[in-house]
Amino acid sequence: MYKTNFLIFAYLIIVLFASCGQKKKDTLSQSKMSSELTISAKWSEDKANMWWKSKPWLRGANFNPSTAINQLEFWQEDSFDPETIDRELGWAENIGLNCMRVYLHHVAWEVDNSGFKKRISTYLEIANKHNIMTIFVFFDDCWNANYKAGKQPDPKPGIHNSGWVRDPGDLLFTSDNLMPILETYVKDILETFKNDERIILWDLYNEPGNSGYKNKSLPLLKNVFSWARSVSPEQPLTSGIWDKSLIDLNKFQIENSDIITYHNYSDEILHQRAIDSLKIYNRPMICTEYMARKHNSLFSNIMPILKKQNIGAINWGLVAGKSNTKYAWDEPIPDGSDPELWFHDIFHKDGTPYKQGEVNVIKELCLIQAK
Repeated sequence: MYKTNFLIFAYLIIVLFASCGQKKKDTLSQSKMSSELTISAKWSEDKANMWWKSKPWLRGANFNPSTAINQLEFWQEDSFDPETIDRELGWAENIGLNCMRVYLHHVAWEVDNSGFKKRISTYLEIANKHNIMTIFVFFDDCWNANYKAGKQPDPKPGIHNSGWVRDPGDLLFTSDNLMPILETYVKDILETFKNDERIILWDLYNEPGNSGYKNKSLPLLKNVFSWARSVSPEQPLTSGIWDKSLIDLNKFQIENSDIITYHNYSDEILHQRAIDSLKIYNRPMICTEYMARKHNSLFSNIMPILKKQNIGAINWGLVAGKSNTKYAWDEPIPDGSDPELWFHDIFHKDGTPYKQGEVNVIKELCLIQAK
């Protein structure tokens, strides 16, 4: 996802949370949220770390099938594509990946909630067949603000994520009755899948505050944690920090996440600083977005660091397709020709690797871990 500021420095957490002390309590104070609900205690450090010890090292990708331009084309009945999902997750399995981060969208549920849940089940069956666990993402503040059900637009040639849509986007600020719909949506999905072992984590809100929203996203962030805690799924809850300037959002995310997640698209030196700044919380960590070749965030220099420190490694992009994430955020190629250096993604649409050397690195790290 596009970052206005994707470097998280070591002083970030110290500056933001010095008043809270280096050692966080295992339970949260009973503070009132904007929804008039009270968020119950998050997982203790012991519970989170025991849960983590029972899991293999997580390594995978943010997954959108190459035939889908966005979340709606992924999940709507007319465009849901289990054959492509099966084929592409098979390629992921073959190189040793075991986890995918997958975005949902409330409109796909609103139009057809029972069909949407059936398609989620179908996806989970396919992923499980390939020994792949899933992180589901509910809300997202990135890219296009407006959307509608039905046929989605064609990709704009050479433009990164030209058709990706936010959820709920600007509609949250222009509709008087959207929040109750979102609450019903979140609770319905969580109630349906709260005991599903194929789901390893719920990522409640991707990059809250992006697209200039800043603290306008805080009420929904607080609400989605409240809704999720009221369901009390067996899986842990999180929302990943991504921008050091969003002080209030970062504070809330850290204080309410069972598992610490973060995004970092910088080189190994700055990435390690980000890791060091988060270790003080003594909780499992997953990098849920990394790998941007232009910024020297590579499989060769980042994935070994994450493996050595038992931090989950989820890069952006598996197969180059309609989302156009092989193009850089800020370097469109209007004629749609292939970029000299791919920004994200591992495979061409036919399953051949973009760089065989990268795949060799991934396979070696995964095979060593599996022994």
